[in-house]
This record gives sequence, C-alpha cells and structure tokens, in this order.
Amino acid sequence: MTESVPNNAVNAADSLEVAPGFKHEKLEGWVPELAGEEEVRQALEKAFDYRGDVTITRKDGSKVEGYIFDRKTGKTLADSAVRLFPKDADQKISIPYSEIAALAFSGRDPAAGKSFEAWVRKYWEKKAAGEKNIGIQAEALE
Repeated sequence: MTESVPNNAVNAADSLEVAPGFKHEKLEGWVPELAGEEEVRQALEKAFDYRGDVTITRKDGSKVEGYIFDRKTGKTLADSAVRLFPKDADQKISIPYSEIAALAFSGRDPAAGKSFEAWVRKYWEKKAAGEKNIGIQAEALE
C-alpha cells in the first residue's frame, strides 16, 4: 500500500523552492563612518558578511588588511572582537572593536555578480543564442 502526499503539502514544498534569495549590498570601496558604538557594530557586522578583504585602522595608527572570518559581540565594544586572516601573514589575529578607529572595504568581492540568478540569466542568453552543450559548471571566482 502506498501513501499519497496531500496536494497542499506538495504546493508548500514547491513554494519553498522559489523563495527569494538574499541581496548583497555593494560594499567594495565603502569606508563607513564609525561615529558611535552602533555605527561600529553595524559596520563590523557588514564586514563579517563581506566576502572580500577589509582594512582596519587601529586607534594607535597601525593598519591590518585581511579577511574577517569570525566575530564575537559582547555588551561593550571592549568585550567585542573581530578575528581575521591578515593578507600578509599566516597567523589569525583578533582585534577588539574598541581598538578600531576606521574600517575600509578594500578588497574585491570575488563573488559579486555571481548569484544563481545571474548564472541562470547567462544560461538562457547562451541557449537563446543557439549555443549547444551548455553545462552546469561553476565559473572561476578569480
């Protein structure tokens, strides 16, 4: 004996597959103003989600460029920190939010414009142009 799946369950599953995607902001080149605690927190959240390198200027004037891979948010800026892979070193470093004077989204976002929707659009453009053997291969990020 086989069980049938109710129509409304199939429709619910289909609607999940067409959910809208996440729209990424174009942050490359942006230098946010870090006037207050909330601006610092918001900018560092965006930096954490960013897929390219950022440049952090510390309050002592030193700079570090790298990829932010982790962050810890605490009650205060001194209790919060970002962790990054510096561009010119092999060791991970941690920088408290309270030591950050400036932030710049300095590196290129390697995944910008490479969404699934962009891939589908290119696929249909190639198909409409009569191209054959259009496969599903990922494009190189670099």
